[in-house]
Amino acid sequence: MTTPLPEGFVVRLNRNVRVRDGGRTLVGGAPTRMVTLSPTARRLLADRTIRVRDRISAVLADRLLETGMADPVVAELPGLDASQVTFVVPVRDRPAALDRLLTSIGDRNRVIVVDDCSHDRAAVAEVAAAHRAELVALPVNVGPAAARNEGLRRVTTPFVAFTDSDIVLEPDTVSILLRHFNDSRVAMAAPLVLALPDDRVARRPEGWVGRYEEARSSLALGPDPGTVRPRAPVSWVPSACLVARVDALEDGFSADMRVGEDVDLVWRLAERGWRVRYEPGATVRHEHRTAVSDWLGRKAFYGTGAHLLAQRHGSDVAPAVLAPWSAGFALALLAQRRWSLPVAAVIFAAAAARISAKVEGSDHPVRFALSLTASGSAAAVWQTTGLLLRHWWPLAAVGCVFSRRMRRAVAAAAVLDTVGDYRRTRPRLDPFRFAIARRLDDAAYGYGVWWGAIKGRSPKALLPDIRWTTAGRSGRSASTGTSS
Repeated sequence: MTTPLPEGFVVRLNRNVRVRDGGRTLVGGAPTRMVTLSPTARRLLADRTIRVRDRISAVLADRLLETGMADPVVAELPGLDASQVTFVVPVRDRPAALDRLLTSIGDRNRVIVVDDCSHDRAAVAEVAAAHRAELVALPVNVGPAAARNEGLRRVTTPFVAFTDSDIVLEPDTVSILLRHFNDSRVAMAAPLVLALPDDRVARRPEGWVGRYEEARSSLALGPDPGTVRPRAPVSWVPSACLVARVDALEDGFSADMRVGEDVDLVWRLAERGWRVRYEPGATVRHEHRTAVSDWLGRKAFYGTGAHLLAQRHGSDVAPAVLAPWSAGFALALLAQRRWSLPVAAVIFAAAAARISAKVEGSDHPVRFALSLTASGSAAAVWQTTGLLLRHWWPLAAVGCVFSRRMRRAVAAAAVLDTVGDYRRTRPRLDPFRFAIARRLDDAAYGYGVWWGAIKGRSPKALLPDIRWTTAGRSGRSASTGTSS
């Protein structure tokens, strides 16, 4: 995992990184930080892009990847041999969907279909045989994580692609994802998951749930690529489609987890120093649930995984991550008292002054600090909105019964969340039905989180993480002249 990036590897600063002080200072990453570039490093960064040509450019590009400030430009990376990929498909019934997936895979790769104790085993076996796929029939139902591991044990190629039976691959999905493995530290890459068009799904009319899921599916993680790890903008990727380096996976998924196993695997890989990449330039199509009862049940099921992840990964699963000042700022506004705005203003000013002292090397430290404080304040308000509407909605609902201020806060949060998401996703759905779907989505997921916490007798998955300390600055790098 310490092999340097190869010559010709290209990275580009992502759109959330701000370049300041004439190119000397970069602000962004996950978590947000400031990086000061030396004159040598600045010369290597041309039009927000770095092309690896020597050891210094390789170290700088690797540093920016590691901090989450840059992403590989996959179109400029060499392709890898797609025949070195074995497909592992866990399935339980759904032979028509399996046939559709295997058709999209084609016949150039070895495919292992793991039948997780289907009710109609003959139908699954018939589809697998028709596509010349290797069939592994399990005698008992073990769940998707353990089923994938059964297939993984039989893989002999350097790479494996885990694909669920309810997706369809685009022709270039795997070849695009493979380009990320030119970086020897990449263990896994995942595509953007889009909705399968209704004309490709048997017996499913288009409805409002389908249109909502098309725009706001839990599996769709947005248009921006990124390094996947806890607390990053993209903190997990779904197991609907994953391409991985076999020797990085060790024993694979946690076989005892039937939900959240994809998040757990990603976070374990990150803990061991591997990189996981989310690449929206590669896409797959997923058959979303559109029946209201199935849809709400799946959202609640996802929510129950928060407790299991909290047991394994602690505060990484926290529903909000706040600095003390930003928590105080949000609470002051939430109180809706006469003193709320003055107190929030004092907190804002104090935070800006403290940040200004930390960025005194900037050409305009006060302006810089005000910008960072404003971003932190907006993030605090947005996270508080999520707590009220999603993770803590049972408490908020009780509060609304007794408190007019709580009712105002929840109403304002709902409007802010709906308008923001509607403008961002631009669904094929009117605002009223979109707003109803958003609230049902949050209510079902929050119910699952609470059910998991109550059943597991632990509130960990419901507690925000208040960050009382921050990482100090690292020393200047002799090779690239960067400091953070």
